[in-house]
Formats: sequence, C-alpha cells, structure tokens
Amino acid sequence: MEVLLLLLEERGQLVTREQIVERIWGKDAFRDTDNSINGAIRKIRQVLKDDPEQPRFIQTVTGKGYRFIAPIVENSLEQITTTLAPTKPIIDGTPKLESATFSPSQSYSDDIPTTTKSNRRLWSVLVGISIVLIAGLSAYFAWVHSRIHPQLASGRLMLAVLPFENLTGDAGQEYFSDGMTEEMITQLGRLDPQHLGIIARTSVMHYKHSPEQLQHIGHELGVQYVLEGSVRRDSDKVRITAQLIQMKDQTHLWARQYDRELSNLLVLQAEIAQDIADEIQTALVDHKPIPPIVQPTLSPQAYEAYNLYLKGQYFWNKRTVAGFHEALGYFQQALAKDPTYARAYAGLADAYALIGSYSGNPPAEAMSKARAAALQALQLDDNLPEAHAALALIVQNYDYDWQTAEKEFKRAIELNPNYATAHHWYAEHLTWRGRFDEALRENELARELDPLSLIIATDTGATLYFSRQYDRAIQQFTTVREMDPDFPRAAMIASAYIQKGMFVEALATSSKRGSTGDQWYWAERAYLCGRAGQHREAESALKKLLDLNRRESVDPMLIVPAYIGIGNNDQGIAWLEKAYVQHSNGLTALKVDPIYDPLRNDPRFQTLMRCVGLVNDEPLVSTFRNL
Repeated sequence: MEVLLLLLEERGQLVTREQIVERIWGKDAFRDTDNSINGAIRKIRQVLKDDPEQPRFIQTVTGKGYRFIAPIVENSLEQITTTLAPTKPIIDGTPKLESATFSPSQSYSDDIPTTTKSNRRLWSVLVGISIVLIAGLSAYFAWVHSRIHPQLASGRLMLAVLPFENLTGDAGQEYFSDGMTEEMITQLGRLDPQHLGIIARTSVMHYKHSPEQLQHIGHELGVQYVLEGSVRRDSDKVRITAQLIQMKDQTHLWARQYDRELSNLLVLQAEIAQDIADEIQTALVDHKPIPPIVQPTLSPQAYEAYNLYLKGQYFWNKRTVAGFHEALGYFQQALAKDPTYARAYAGLADAYALIGSYSGNPPAEAMSKARAAALQALQLDDNLPEAHAALALIVQNYDYDWQTAEKEFKRAIELNPNYATAHHWYAEHLTWRGRFDEALRENELARELDPLSLIIATDTGATLYFSRQYDRAIQQFTTVREMDPDFPRAAMIASAYIQKGMFVEALATSSKRGSTGDQWYWAERAYLCGRAGQHREAESALKKLLDLNRRESVDPMLIVPAYIGIGNNDQGIAWLEKAYVQHSNGLTALKVDPIYDPLRNDPRFQTLMRCVGLVNDEPLVSTFRNL
C-alpha cells in the first residue's frame, strides 16, 4: 500500500528503489529489501492486471526504479458520481444506476468516439485505483490494528523470547544457548496463559544472529514485550544476562546479570521468569495473581541428564531424519544418567513418533517405542503437556483412536495454552475428521503463537485443500513458497493444481523437486502423470517406485496414489489394505483427501473407513456438496 501511494504521489516521475526503501523502512534498513519491493510491485500489477512488458500503470525503469504512467483525474466523490456514473430514466420515482462490469484489460471497439473512449479509459483507471486503494487501506488498517494492538483481538499481551546469544566463543555450545531460549519460552508460557501469550521457538529462532531492528521484530511477531539475553559458561558456572524491553517506546524495563552454579540452572531460569512476571504484572488487566515459580535444585547427575536433554532438543528441532536419530541418542543418554527424567522420555516419544513420517518407512517399530516412552513420561509426570501431545499423536496415527487423541490434545493445551505445537497438531486432527472450520480456528491460534512457522502456514493450506477450497489453498501454498521456495510440505500445491485440472502447473512444480532415487518423487510423478493423461510416463514412474519398494520396503500409502492415477482402483485398494495392516499414518487422511474420491463408492473402501474409525463422524459427502 505504501509503495502504491508513493508512486501515485510521484506520478510521472521516476521513483528509485532507494526512495522506496527510505519511505517504507527508513534510511538505515538492514534487510533484503529487493525481494520485498519486487513482491509489492508484483501484487499491485496483479490487482490492476498490468503487463510489465507493456505497462499501462507501472513502468519499470531497469536498474533504477519505477514510474506510475497512467493518467489520474482528481475529482470530488460527488463529481465522480454525477459525471461518470450514467443513469437510466427514472422509474417509479427512483433513478436507476446502470450496472456495469470493468476489466482493466478490456478492449474497446474502433467505432466508439475518441472522447468517449478517453472518458472510459479515465473511468477505468479510477475504478482500478479505487479498488486497490479501498482494499489496500482496509488491509493496512487491519494490519496496524492486529500488529500494534493484537491484545485487543486475542485478549492478552504477547511476549517474544529472542534467541539467547552464545558468548562462550565455542560453536559447540549453541545447543546450550538455544536450550536456554526454549526453557524460558516454556517457563513464561505457563505463567498466565489467559493473559500473556509467548511466541514459539520456531518463530523466534528466525532472528538468531539476525541484524533485524527490534522495532521491526516487534511488528513482525505482533508482540508488546521482547526478552533479550546472552549466555556465558565454563566448566561449572554460568553467567546469564537478560533484559526486558517494552516495544511501544523501546523502554528497557530492566536488565540484570545472574551468576550461578550450573547445577542450579533450572532454579535460575525460574528466577528470571518470576522477575519478568513481576515486571509486566501491572500491564495485565483483570488477571489472576501469578503464583511464584518453584524449581528444585538439581543434583550433579540430574544436571548432566538435563544438559544431554538440551542437546537432544537441539537436534530434534532440525526436523530431519538424521536430526531425529541424533536426538534419540542424546535422550537415551539423558535417561541413562537419570531414569526418572520425564521430559527425556517425552523427547523420545516425539522423535520416534515423527521419524516414520519423515523417512517414509513402515511405522510399527518406531511407534511401539514412541508409545512406551510417552506412557513412561506420563507415569513420571502427568502434568507434562509435551507427553500428552506426543501420546495423542501416537494413538491417532497408529491406533486410529480419535476419541483418546482428542482428549490428549485438549489436555496438553489445557496444561499449556501457549504450546503452539499442541494447537497445530490438534488442528491437523480436526482436519482429518472433516471438522474444517474448527481446524482453521485452531491453526490460527497456533499461528498467533508461532507466526513465522512455515509448517503451520503450510498446514493451513492443507486444511483448505482437504476441504476442497483449492483456490484458497493455492494462494496459501504460494505465500509459503514465496518465503521458502524449497519448503517440502508446500509442494502440496501440486495436489491442488491437479484437482483443478491445472496439469501444466502441477507438472512444472513437480519437476523442480525431488531426485530420481526418491520414493516420494516417483509416487507423486506416477499419480500426476496418470491424472494428466500421460499414461506411458505414469507407468514408467510406477515401475521405478515398485523397484524401490523391492529393494527397501516403503510405506504402502506412497504406492496407492500411483495406482489411482493410472486408473487401477483395485490395486489402489489392495495397497490401502496393506497400509492398514502396517498401521500407516497416511490412512488418517482417508476421509478428506480428494485423491481417494474415485474409491469412495467401493464397499472395500467403506470397510477401511470403518476400520480406521472415520465412519461415525459427520458424513463427508454432504459436507463437500455444501462447500
């Protein structure tokens, strides 16, 4: 909006990129402004239907900037209405406005008088700009309201714990400073979640080693407070500095330095959290008193287990198969030091629960270990939200026990309403059951707590896709891909393209990802080419996929779409039945994924739906007809 206003103000004149940067971000901006400017210009052109090669509104001056070239008529609203809006004769005493449609790309007949064509072009320009101005101003004020005063919408203040800086000079200690960041997020998240929201780890880690100015960070995350800190440690001591900053005026409310024995680290974290609570307590309106935080002093052995747990979390957060294996090793070492450490068991459960999905291997062994770890964690500490969320994921994805999963997700959220992952996973759970409106609301809660999370943003698109809202899904996936073109989950945009019959776009998306040795690549390729009518290519891709399966067993759910794509529904159902025998988590989407629509009237498919526990929910067919 600001870019458009600047171009209008300087219409006919060259507006340099430097002028745009100064107008939008200020002279001392340290960020990737080029991509932001390109994106703004692209969006303006999309609304105006302006061709950059033959522009009618915005001309690009290569290497310099942009110029607004369309004529502008400055009239009052009354003049515009009376001069440019023709009326029909009065009928029943009421003047009738002509209804008309407008397209900026509209062509005009040669037999229209020049003056009439000129007036129409001016009217077209005005209408186009008015649409942009109205939409832009609405979005702008909504953005300002949500970013500067988000507590008015959510009923609570928001705080971000920025990544604690590692001052040890040893890159190998990054896990410790990251662990301190995550622990502070956890501690603060439990203080008064009804009135104080804490931004999740995924979003704040975006600013690790970042030169972004605090004001920009505050606006981007939508927070009123920021906690900054640093960590320095040696063999048995730690020094932590922390400062709490109020964003509206950049006021440093307090800054303190803490020197402690490493064995008392958890007590120190609780002390810092309590200090922060005391400082912002006056800003919380109508809140219950924040109880003091009490943490026991760790024994040397328990501290060693905690240190290993932090290393495990560091690798788990990488969300890669290799990272999960590293994490499992550290969690197991932590338990060897302290067999009563509930959080290490919860870490094991999380790692085992996700490793199967990320690797594409049959899940039985990993899920069995995940279940045992989650149950042990809850036996040791029934108030651990991470353990409840992990158990919910396990009984959902492996047992198809939807009622227990929902109860466990809700319990995790009840224990820590600021736990973004619990909201995110619960939103996915609601999606699988066809409760799309609830899922989108829950995902929005997750997004508020983790606004820069690509996976949360992508899964919003997935919910839209599963609810057959393909255009909105494509728009959401496109937004994610603009932030990270290589984010794997956002490749679901190809599925939305396929359902709309946009096979050229789907094939273009597919050709840019994966490798010829990747089972995911050949599965997608077989389905896509089959749906696009490229049967020879589809058969070839299916053969490659089956060859891979003979060498190393893959999840049968990857083979199902390949057969559906070539129209072999019998084999599609046969592989679905194999997937059920192996308890594949891919069956959770059976009720909602459009891929399975060709099978829905088959009695064998209906039997599978009952086996997976998805028949007793609200009938999905009628839901789809109403969308």
